[in-house]
Amino acid sequence: MFRGVNRLNLDAKGRLAVPTRYRERLQEGCASELVVTIDRDHCLLIYPLPEWQEIERKLMKLPSFNKAARNLQRLLVGHATEVEMDGQGRVLLPPALRDFARLEKHVVLIGQGNKFELWDEDRWNSQRADWLDEVNLEDLDLPADLETLSI
Repeated sequence: MFRGVNRLNLDAKGRLAVPTRYRERLQEGCASELVVTIDRDHCLLIYPLPEWQEIERKLMKLPSFNKAARNLQRLLVGHATEVEMDGQGRVLLPPALRDFARLEKHVVLIGQGNKFELWDEDRWNSQRADWLDEVNLEDLDLPADLETLSI
């Protein structure tokens, strides 16, 4: 499980230094092979290759005549790019994906269980503030098994 908020910098070549605490897990779990794709919130999603392969299989089984399914396939699979973490724990992010997410120097890597989200730091701060303003825990329509969740 990947969790936590990490403020990082991209180098001049567009490389992201993966935080040390995740490197060993990524080396062991996926031989440092990752997949980067886009998200509709204009951030990037970074998956260990085995996790991505499972998602990709599910996406490609969706009916291609369904417009929403086809759009998901086009966007997520179409933009998916395999990258490899180098010996120093860096990942080169493709320019087209950096442009999509408007990533420049200051970024935020968010652990999301089986994947990471990578955000431009200013955009992350703005979105987080909006999400906090929107959340009203009393009005959430939670599934029954989460109703007893205490936070």
